[in-house]
Amino acid sequence: MKKKRFAIVGAGAIARAYETAFASIESAEIVAVCDVEIAAAKEYARRVGCAAYPTTRHLLAGAEFDAAVVCTPPVSHESITCELLTSGKHVLCEKPLAVSVEAAQRMVATARRSGAILTMASKFRYAADVRKARELLAGGAIGELVFAENAFTSHVDMRNRWNSNAAVSGGGVLIDNGTHAVDVLRYFLGNLCDIQVVEGRRMQGLAVEDTVRLFVHNDDGVVGTSDLSWSIDKELETFLRLYGSLGTILVGWRESRFRRRGQSDWHVFGSGYNKIQAFRDQLDNFCGAIDGTDSLVVTAEDGLASVKVIQAAYAALERARWERIGTHLEDLEIAPLRITREAAAS
Repeated sequence: MKKKRFAIVGAGAIARAYETAFASIESAEIVAVCDVEIAAAKEYARRVGCAAYPTTRHLLAGAEFDAAVVCTPPVSHESITCELLTSGKHVLCEKPLAVSVEAAQRMVATARRSGAILTMASKFRYAADVRKARELLAGGAIGELVFAENAFTSHVDMRNRWNSNAAVSGGGVLIDNGTHAVDVLRYFLGNLCDIQVVEGRRMQGLAVEDTVRLFVHNDDGVVGTSDLSWSIDKELETFLRLYGSLGTILVGWRESRFRRRGQSDWHVFGSGYNKIQAFRDQLDNFCGAIDGTDSLVVTAEDGLASVKVIQAAYAALERARWERIGTHLEDLEIAPLRITREAAAS
């Protein structure tokens, strides 16, 4: 395999992870970086040892490269990706693929016309333990899948980050963490046919949702759920739990294991989530697809499907209906707990 020459578009935090991943593979190298904040591009270029450009127009005019990783905020994904694809460059676009179904469809159509390869970055599909869990499930290790449960929750101050600006990101935690959740659920459940979303209390004063729980069904009626939050950390050892008719698979941050019903011992099958391994394998798979020696794990159509689910999720969130229970405070024998702001802050 000839080493592929890559450009990085967007020199922010996620680009740093790619910087580390590229340093650990032999199939590709970074030859250029582009960012409207030219100082950030130059600093990235200094560390990597490549050329820096202020715009994709300058990048395309001045650099020789085969493919690009788009690491810019979601609202810019369509324009940048389509510009690169039209120029014949293969594109690995960070999640979410786009902020609307129409934009994602245009990106996929542009890839088809150009003949260039388009994929959406979805690191959890490349995590070794996630892929092993899918093999175990397919092999009948826990029988038929009945219920899948995911959680991506951690407390992060989002008040001054672009991720919480819907005009830039497309929404809040639902499109941010939720894109990973949806892709993981699709990986195990297949096609998702309906969705419901419930929003929790907004704790950070954001104009977007910071805590939600979503529910999905697949075509066979299997239920999947996901807890997503920027405001709480559920302190879980696992981020994916698969419950089958004959047992359970737990995919964790530091260890993964499964057990069949009736057994006392768990069988460990992995050492947990390794971000750099996932990024590295994603890049290797992308390079193999470019060479025609490998099939994409995450296709452009997968990216489009995820955008469709997220768009449906926001529609469900807006239409969510709650039924009144009918109990009144004066009917309660035990008064509800009231926590003052002073006590909560202490």
